[in-house]
Amino acid sequence: MRCLSCQKFSAKVICRDCHDRLLRPSVSTRKAGSLDVISLFGYRSVSPFILSKHHPVGYRIYRYFAREYFAPFLRDFSEGLEQEAYLIGIDEKPAGGYAHTAVLSRYAAVPGLRTLPASLIARHRVDYAGKSLQFRLENPRDFTYRGPGGIQAILIDDLVTTGSTLAEAHRLLQRSGVEVLFALVLADARY
Repeated sequence: MRCLSCQKFSAKVICRDCHDRLLRPSVSTRKAGSLDVISLFGYRSVSPFILSKHHPVGYRIYRYFAREYFAPFLRDFSEGLEQEAYLIGIDEKPAGGYAHTAVLSRYAAVPGLRTLPASLIARHRVDYAGKSLQFRLENPRDFTYRGPGGIQAILIDDLVTTGSTLAEAHRLLQRSGVEVLFALVLADARY
């Protein structure tokens, strides 16, 4: 296969040279309501990869980012946990053959952190791309949660824009007895 960035032959979707040269995480934290949202990249540095979710190759790209970036971050974090926690992907309903958040949470799972697949699903399919915060607040996703209470969890998503989706999911999970430790996203749209 070829590297999706430089087109050189590579065993992975991103060759080691491009990985080392182009994909340097710049970890940042922001708030979405009362939830800490940790992003590993600025959107501008990974936007072509984020947008791949609309194409079949996106599965391989999201799997790559989960293994190369989410898993090491979560492995370091999980060493300090006293009890097992869960990874909950935001709206893991397949679109176009796969759910990109399901790919992120599945391949980011490490010892001490298990996935809770398809447990947080939006009832309303609202396209937020390019929409204002006001539009997002007036048109919530209206999530349902089908998982256990009394657990610790980390929310998983690909992108934080305004934070309204993550804040809405966080409120529902709190009402369901889930202690959300933080949200982990690939990119923050502000950077």
